[in-house]
Amino acid sequence: MRRERAREQAVARRLRSVKVGGLSLGVLAVAGLVGVLAANRGGDSAEGPAARPIVVGEAGAPATLTVYEDFRCPACGQFENAFRDTVHRLTEEGKLRAEYHLVTIIDGNMGGHGSLSAANAAACARDAGKFPGYHDVLYRNQPPETDDAFAEPSRLIELAGEVRGLDTPAFRDCVRSGRHENWVSRSNAGFLDSEYNATPTVLLNGDSVYGTSAEPLTPEGLAERVEEIAGDGS
Repeated sequence: MRRERAREQAVARRLRSVKVGGLSLGVLAVAGLVGVLAANRGGDSAEGPAARPIVVGEAGAPATLTVYEDFRCPACGQFENAFRDTVHRLTEEGKLRAEYHLVTIIDGNMGGHGSLSAANAAACARDAGKFPGYHDVLYRNQPPETDDAFAEPSRLIELAGEVRGLDTPAFRDCVRSGRHENWVSRSNAGFLDSEYNATPTVLLNGDSVYGTSAEPLTPEGLAERVEEIAGDGS
């Protein structure tokens, strides 16, 4: 486990820059979000097969939302808090399938291993069929970027108490043992080796919908795009 963490932090330390900004009036303004840029990719990928994303929604949904995010990333928290209800509605209606690639670049930039531990805990919640609820709880309770609170298993277990039926002996053991940390490392390595360079990266059917400061993505805009895809049957 220590070896995996050391490798992960070595990769993440090679990240070069940070996009800075914020979210205004419920609109996702790309120029205003904190997005971490990945650079110097390749050569340091974690060992093992490519990590499959955590999937929410029906396999046959006409639209697929692909999200690369880090539980310590402020911009990811802003995205989730703005778009959460829209994504939930569209997945529940069978129009959207969401695929989450969990990454750990903040650990390397800021130190610590809260990104790794939180992503491992989220995968433990997936095992219990409770990922969506726990994913949302983590972002609602996201600590400041410099605070590595998610590195503490006790905090991750405490937050599981907010998701009905999740805080079980099996979940606690999964969190404390770091059962899915290798999967998380492979997920992060896949992101670093990809063409994408910031968190959150948001794709709709493979096309970036992150937008620009001139054309920011909004929950309404995302819903309209998904409705169009669902209506076209494409």
